[in-house]
Amino acid sequence: MNFHINQSITIHNLRVEGITNSSVLQIGSAGMIKPLANLYNTGGFTEPAPEAGGNESRPPLVPLAPPTGST
Repeated sequence: MNFHINQSITIHNLRVEGITNSSVLQIGSAGMIKPLANLYNTGGFTEPAPEAGGNESRPPLVPLAPPTGST
């Protein structure tokens, strides 16, 4: 069965709270969403990246307010 859908979508404000590598944001209708992941070495790197960490003592670049409990 085939569906033909014509849509006109206007978005004035869109807030996305979080995006991860496997997130899908869909606006409108889609018959099928196919996953796709492409990895490119655009910097021409030849060695693995250094291990993350070692900056635990550095304060955040933007001062953050302490978390508050929800009531």
